[in-house]
Amino acid sequence: MNAIEALLFEISKFFLTPVLLLLVAMFIYALFALGQLLVEAALRARRPHGSAPLHGWRQRHPRAGVDALELHVLRQLEWQRIISRVAPMLGLVATMIPMGPALVAVAAGNTQGMAQNLVVAFSAVIIALLSAAMTFVVQNLRRRWLLEELNAILTADPQPHHPTAASAAQHVGAGVSHG
Repeated sequence: MNAIEALLFEISKFFLTPVLLLLVAMFIYALFALGQLLVEAALRARRPHGSAPLHGWRQRHPRAGVDALELHVLRQLEWQRIISRVAPMLGLVATMIPMGPALVAVAAGNTQGMAQNLVVAFSAVIIALLSAAMTFVVQNLRRRWLLEELNAILTADPQPHHPTAASAAQHVGAGVSHG
């Protein structure tokens, strides 16, 4: 191994612990978000509009327009969207970093060293994929609920200087999906 390869190997090993810590934090957040979703679903089952977070926000900010409501919707979904997309990437990173030492252990005939590295690699990717799956489900259900609520708000109280309720809800749906 030349100096550049050795440097790259050492740099990649340095990132394993921070990546694993980020994955643990993402997993904890995903569990928390899933719990919040289940509570909100139970509230919605009892009452048609559940906790109605946008209605409450709108009451606290009566002068807010459609753009402010859209921005609030995006903020509500931001962490779920980020984690659902970043967790698999970090899972791949956390899988690949221990693979180098595992291959070195195989070449040296050290099956125990290989097994230890593979356990870390596979555990990391499983946690990452579970985090991504949970936050993806949470994001999509909450997005639908928030857009339904946004549409109800805009239909009940359209403001003439803002887009129509249908076009605003469609705009937010497009921005949340692709933005």
